[in-house]
Amino acid sequence: MATKAGIVTPPVNVTEPQERELTFDIFRRWGYLQANLDPLGQYLPPEPFPVAVPEGEAAAEARSFYCGTIAAEFMHIPSPEQRQWLQEQLEQPTPKPDQAHVLTQLIHADLFEQVIQQRYLGTKRFSLEGLTVLIPFLDQVFATVSAAGVTRSLIAMAHRGRLNVMTNTIGRAPSEIFAKFEDVDPRSTLGGGDVKYHIGATGEYHSPDGKTIGLHLASNPSHLEAVNPVVMGRARAYQIRMGEEGKQRVLPIIIHGDAAFAGQGITAESLNLASLAGYNIGGTMHIITNNLLGFTANPEESNSSRFATDLAKRLPIPIFHVNAEDPDAAVRIARIAAEYRQRFHADVVVDLIGYRRFGHNEADDPTVTQPRRYAIIKERAPLYQLYAKSIGVDPAPETKSIQESLLADQTAATKVEHKPVLSKLPDYWKPYHGGELTPADKQVTTGISPERVLELSRLSNSYPATFHAHPKVAKLYEQRIEMAEGKRPFDYGAAELLAYASLLADGTPVRLVGQDSQRGTFNQRHSVLVDTETEVRYAPLDHMTDTQARFEVHNSLLSEAAALGFEYGYARDFPEALVLWEAQFGDFVNGAQTIIDQFIAAGEAKWGLLSGVVMLLPHGYDGQGPEHSSARMERFLQLAANDNIVVAQPSNACQYFHLLRRQVMRSTRKPLVIFTPKSMLRHPDATSTIAEFGKPAFENVLPDNDVVNPRRLLICSGKIGHNLRVERAKRKDMSVGIIFIEQLYPWPEAEIQAALDQHPSAEEIIWVQEEPANMGAYSYVMPELRRVTGDRTVLSVKRHVSATPATGSAKAHEIEEKTLIDLALGTVV
Repeated sequence: MATKAGIVTPPVNVTEPQERELTFDIFRRWGYLQANLDPLGQYLPPEPFPVAVPEGEAAAEARSFYCGTIAAEFMHIPSPEQRQWLQEQLEQPTPKPDQAHVLTQLIHADLFEQVIQQRYLGTKRFSLEGLTVLIPFLDQVFATVSAAGVTRSLIAMAHRGRLNVMTNTIGRAPSEIFAKFEDVDPRSTLGGGDVKYHIGATGEYHSPDGKTIGLHLASNPSHLEAVNPVVMGRARAYQIRMGEEGKQRVLPIIIHGDAAFAGQGITAESLNLASLAGYNIGGTMHIITNNLLGFTANPEESNSSRFATDLAKRLPIPIFHVNAEDPDAAVRIARIAAEYRQRFHADVVVDLIGYRRFGHNEADDPTVTQPRRYAIIKERAPLYQLYAKSIGVDPAPETKSIQESLLADQTAATKVEHKPVLSKLPDYWKPYHGGELTPADKQVTTGISPERVLELSRLSNSYPATFHAHPKVAKLYEQRIEMAEGKRPFDYGAAELLAYASLLADGTPVRLVGQDSQRGTFNQRHSVLVDTETEVRYAPLDHMTDTQARFEVHNSLLSEAAALGFEYGYARDFPEALVLWEAQFGDFVNGAQTIIDQFIAAGEAKWGLLSGVVMLLPHGYDGQGPEHSSARMERFLQLAANDNIVVAQPSNACQYFHLLRRQVMRSTRKPLVIFTPKSMLRHPDATSTIAEFGKPAFENVLPDNDVVNPRRLLICSGKIGHNLRVERAKRKDMSVGIIFIEQLYPWPEAEIQAALDQHPSAEEIIWVQEEPANMGAYSYVMPELRRVTGDRTVLSVKRHVSATPATGSAKAHEIEEKTLIDLALGTVV
């Protein structure tokens, strides 16, 4: 048997067994093209095979396996073992499930939706009708994986069918769901909260043989696929906690919509995480609830390929398509897919193809855009009725009983007292909280002694004598020891690694991920050494002591949205760890804006969920053009409210050290946005002495103690402050004071007031920033400064408003910078 470009060509003089195998091979490769997958018969018409199909008994047998209501795409998988296992599973008669159990689940699923439709007509619920087979499908998945060792499953899901899954899979009481529709107590979510089909739910699955799986449906926004990497990161955190058996015990499931799976770029990013070292979670089960519609768009309008799943063929994983009106087939594939994930620890995709009974939401009229389709749907019986008829059962008695129970739940929901239902967090969250800072949080001590600095520096800057370190890196490590010995000041890179070493030695895990984080984008970190002869990698921070905590640093995939979402999720379930995501340049973070807006900034307000993820965003105007200057500080400050995040720009090495330690030593858990330097990484003005690491804590404001009775006070943040101090020293003009605001949000009012009160004779208070007037901290800072300065004049120096963050000319940048400094110091009128 020969192949050419993936097409099988018939050999000459074949034996009967060879001919049978050749025939089956054709159907294994191409059978999915002629499968019966669309319940309404409108889309996915049969397509011819690209090769001739021999007629005969073998063809008929192969067609029964590969061209029925199940279609499988798996011949692109390079592993012979995996392909053989899948063939064995698929090439056998369909076993009958417990059909009575399946029918009961279908009745529950359909009637739950019908009761809501009757009692809350027109209210948005994004029903599952047309795809209620999802409920017995999930039940079979959990039955299968519970026998294979799974004890916890994390589920990401968009809004379609979410309420149904909450009730019939997660186990939330129907009355709780109905109570959300009543919405009679607005005080429970006033100013926060979220709509009912976005919130999460926690419950348990109990298998027939007595095993239990903890289930958690993650809270998510309406930005469909954005939750995917978040749940993957959370799964990784759970698995790390469980140790070697983690991947076998924790099952991540992502339930997608068809148009979203094909259309959202974060889907591709998330799929690409599957086998990467820093992100591998032993396989994700992807389930597509495919109604062959995207809002109001037909498949040909939202997807350029035959199947919405074709994106997943970039990975060596199986893709199953199932006609959603064949529950027996769906349950069978649920078992195969679940076993595959547990056996091979790989992703698997299941495409449940059905329809959507109502419009995009229940207030829409879908007959405007799909009149023919909805004429068919209107006449179509619910799936439970079709299934009952196919297995020869009268569903009326059971239907009546279940309906009465649901109606009783609905009636009860109108009478109960409506209080917010709080999520039950795992025990490891007990030491941590959200909300406002406690007095203890404000006084947390982060300093370490000079002796400890030296000890940790030696531990974190050593490597085996047989390791061939690059000469430049070896020299850098020697210099870091000299810093700890007091022979030279600490720069940012050394201070950062010292912070990590101090936390690791005290039992705090550290995870750092970014597009060049092992080396450091600016060649400043070198937390991982590469042997110049073997290219073996060695991380000194992971080999300091036998009792230290886990350290991991990964060069991430070239992504922002999925990468940041993953770390946010990881920090959600590892609150005691320092979890950091680093942008290669700060402005690249705008590729993750959805994650920032929907999860990082709003997660606590919407869902009461906390995350201590740290974002490291290189920021500073160095003449490198508009794409490598600004981390868009203004966007974070616009999102900042109700103490939801911390925004800081440490101006020297020791401040960076204290800030990183403070993040995990506090009992609060808030996302931390750090604007890190570029050119200032090794600048003498941003270095620190050993003694400064012994300071009690991070200082939110650095007052100017070097001037007496200045005529003018300049207030700034970051690199521009150092430039101002350098120029002030050159001019020997000590009539100007320079105050650094190190933490921009929450606004450190008391510290700023104290710094201003040091110099009561200063007539002018001036905010100075590098960014244009419509960017940076200007719009946020000016009202705050005017409020705390009383009668004193508050002015500002900044670039003119601009549609772009910075000029593309290095010479123009120099002229602008000089003008800014001259204006700030008062030498230009």
